[in-house]
Amino acid sequence: MIATHQINHQRLWKTLMELGEIGSNPNRPEEGVTRLSLSLEDLKARQYTMDVMREAGLEVRVDSVGNVIGKLVGTDPLAPVVITGSHVDTVIQGGKFDGALGVLGAIEAVRSIIESGLKLTHSIEVISFTDEEGTRFGTGYIGSKAMVGCLEEDTFELKDENGITYAEAFKQAHLDPANYKLAQRSEEEVKAYIEMHIEQGRVLEDHQLSVGVVTDIQGPIWMEVQFQGHPDHAGATPMNMRRDAGLAMAELMIEVEKTAKKHGGVGTVGKVHIEPGGVNIIPGKSTLSIDLRHVNIELRANMVKELHQSISGICEKRNLTVNVELKKEVDPTSCSKEIARLIEESCAELQVPTMKLQCGAGHDSLIMTKLTKMGMIFVRSIDGLSHNPKEWTEKEDCMIGTQVLLNTLVKLAK
Repeated sequence: MIATHQINHQRLWKTLMELGEIGSNPNRPEEGVTRLSLSLEDLKARQYTMDVMREAGLEVRVDSVGNVIGKLVGTDPLAPVVITGSHVDTVIQGGKFDGALGVLGAIEAVRSIIESGLKLTHSIEVISFTDEEGTRFGTGYIGSKAMVGCLEEDTFELKDENGITYAEAFKQAHLDPANYKLAQRSEEEVKAYIEMHIEQGRVLEDHQLSVGVVTDIQGPIWMEVQFQGHPDHAGATPMNMRRDAGLAMAELMIEVEKTAKKHGGVGTVGKVHIEPGGVNIIPGKSTLSIDLRHVNIELRANMVKELHQSISGICEKRNLTVNVELKKEVDPTSCSKEIARLIEESCAELQVPTMKLQCGAGHDSLIMTKLTKMGMIFVRSIDGLSHNPKEWTEKEDCMIGTQVLLNTLVKLAK
């Protein structure tokens, strides 16, 4: 069964641009889009998403952790549902397409199915998941974790930079954190999950392709390391007597790069802080974030082990104490070969050239594999930019990716 109805690419683009205005400053577009989880901007984006869902003809509800769900009921309401979607929260000064294309593209695909008059056996749910990015509270995938039943209760004790706990943010958004387990779904309820997302890299662009079929997703580990030394006077303290937490941080940053290269993974230090922060004061405390990723869980474990050894060695050499806190740990996973085949078939039907590739970024897809079989469609990113105000995906590529998603959804839900 092939979906012959074409998506309305002008309508899709209009919704992408309108959503992109929420959390942006029209007077300073170079600052990009900021919609941190459960912030006022995020709540506005959620409302906009619900409005678009209702306009498309979907039944809309919000579950106990804030996941926004729009449903097209199939001819057999008791059959397991096909789920598609992504997220609308962003990083600080992010772009207009990360997550948003997966949500709005899915709405457009299902709207096109409705307009075509095509009847499908399985219901389709479009979901905008709560807090995929994890920027505000330091841990992500909140909505998808709750849906698969692996959200930990102590997550609600986490605080943002203003001291607001996740539980307080839930209540401010008119959600009850005590009810988070109600969002869990059973394996019997769900047939498959498929997510369309911008690539956030340059592989498709280098191959001059609009879309790609994801085979594997790297699993991230986030660590926060805090070195404690002594904030002595910069001029009065000889070099051999210093307990410099800043230099310890610098050493560890280099070790992250070495370890990632050695094991064929990726490692990033994206957030650093030094105290007291005076030009003539030796840093007494330093804090840095570490993001480690690999598609192989054993090799990733080796990366973590080697970094712990490096941290111990640095502390011994510089006479420091240290605290290492694990912020997030998600296992890498592989996509469903069946869904990947259906995506490839859809590309062939549409005469869209494609390729297989790995996914280096984390997505709700990574979590949803704990519940059901999963597939991902990648859409080309200009210059590979993402989590960046200059993030961009051309209108034509958004249209092609959404059309591939439409055809694949039809195959899954027929």
